[in-house]
Order: sequence, then C-alpha cells, then structure tokens
Amino acid sequence: MNSKLTKYAFLAGVAYFCCMATAHFFGIKVPVLFVYYDTPFYAYQDKIISFAVCAYIALFYSASQHRSVALNAIIVLAVTVLGLSSVNLSSSLASVLEEGQSTLPYWLQTGAIAFYLVALVVLYIKDGKSS
Repeated sequence: MNSKLTKYAFLAGVAYFCCMATAHFFGIKVPVLFVYYDTPFYAYQDKIISFAVCAYIALFYSASQHRSVALNAIIVLAVTVLGLSSVNLSSSLASVLEEGQSTLPYWLQTGAIAFYLVALVVLYIKDGKSS
C-alpha cells in the first residue's frame, strides 16, 4: 500500500503531466512544461505529445492508487530522464541551437525531473520497508 505521502507525490505528477499536456496541445511554450521551449517545433508534433502525455497521466494516477503500478511509473520516468539526457547530448539538438546557445536550461529541467524520480524511488522503498 502506498503511504499518503507517496500517493500525493504521484498525484503531483498527474497534475504536472496534465499541465504539460495542456501546454503542448495549445502550444504554450514555457519552461518546465516544455523542456525544449525555445527550439523550432511543428504544431502537429506538440498535439501528438499532448496525447502521449495522457498515458503518463493515467499511469501516475494508477500508481497513486495501487502500489503494484508504482514501480512501472518509476521505470517509465527513469526512461524519460535517460531519453531527455540523450537528447540534451545529441548532435540533433545542437544542430537547431543558435551558436553559443546553452543547453543548461534543458539540463536543469531534466535534473528537476530526475529529482522527482529520486523522490519517488525513496518513497517507494520507504513504503516497502513499512509493509
């Protein structure tokens, strides 16, 4: 069983992903909701991202309700952090950045998601020891 704190931590993810899906659907390019907020984009891609993020919403909501789903949500978020890190290091991203444009803002956002991931892992482990 998830503790209340773990439940609310996953629900915070639900709220975040709802905001992210909305921002992508309407093209509201702001940091935190758009990791790559200042890079070229195609509106249809953002609509696709908004629909795909709905899977995160459902997964994190299920994880908040059922401990058996929590590890799956944690794994998916870990893959996301690895994927964002890969993009941050890629020549594809470098090719669309202006000369001298830093990737620091993307790393900070990736780091924030990684911090959330670590928090979920700690809570998941703590809950496992309590049962």
